Amino acid sequence: MATLYTQAASNTRRTWIYLTGFFGVVIFIGWLAAYLMNDQTILYLAVILAVSQSFAAYWFSDKIVLSMANARSIEQKDNPQLYRLVENLCIAAGLPLPKIYIINESQPNAFATGRDKNHAVVAVTSGLLERLEKTELEGVIAHELSHIGNRDMFLGTVVVVLVGVISILSNMFLRAGSLGQKKDNDRISGILFILGIVAMILAPIIAQIIQLAISRKREFLADADGALLTRYPEGLARALQKISSDPSPMESAHNTTAHLYIANPLRGKQLNGWIAKLFSTHPPIEERVKALMELSV
Repeated sequence: MATLYTQAASNTRRTWIYLTGFFGVVIFIGWLAAYLMNDQTILYLAVILAVSQSFAAYWFSDKIVLSMANARSIEQKDNPQLYRLVENLCIAAGLPLPKIYIINESQPNAFATGRDKNHAVVAVTSGLLERLEKTELEGVIAHELSHIGNRDMFLGTVVVVLVGVISILSNMFLRAGSLGQKKDNDRISGILFILGIVAMILAPIIAQIIQLAISRKREFLADADGALLTRYPEGLARALQKISSDPSPMESAHNTTAHLYIANPLRGKQLNGWIAKLFSTHPPIEERVKALMELSV
């Protein structure tokens, strides 16, 4: 029978398996591009560019996301109950108290951001505070604190770097019109060249699928760790059901930030089917609820 500990351990192992596979894809695409274009400097430049862009995103992404969500910072006097709840869970989790933000939206939802646990932010919508009971709200906050404790923001940045490297390499390779004019073209067979073109076209798609798979696994892990923190999986399960069933739209939601929220904020835009699940940032709510209800402490 699954427990909170085995669920978290399983999801952690799978995440690192995905991440290892991601590194493998990057190395393969980098080698293929360098070999077919016969220019190692292009690979180095692509990696430097992708890393520098992601480094900037790592330092400033929280400010960008909060601005896009129209979130406002609050102090303890503005909502003492929420502050006390977050503070108690932080003590239990051994985490510093993050900054707390409120998003003036009727849809119940929440997300965590920040570059590390000492510069973390938890943002909740006003609808979340209005619609959830205390145990349910504790489950949601514990889930977001688990993202912070598990360094999911750092992991996400690493994945962004890898996706950036693959995308840049693919674009550079496909736009290199002089590729077939190389003097040493006899090194490259026609079959290898065609395979290289196919690989460069498919690489960004594969990278995106792996990125989303990692995101889904981190959601499962945060669910399990959040339930471990509160010792009450049913609270988070009920919260997820309420959040997913609420039809309220979120005006400040964007495709680029949807993956940060505890549940997809883009109402009415979810797709069904196994192919759609490959490109989903979140696991199906039904699967998350089922996993939580099967856990025992």
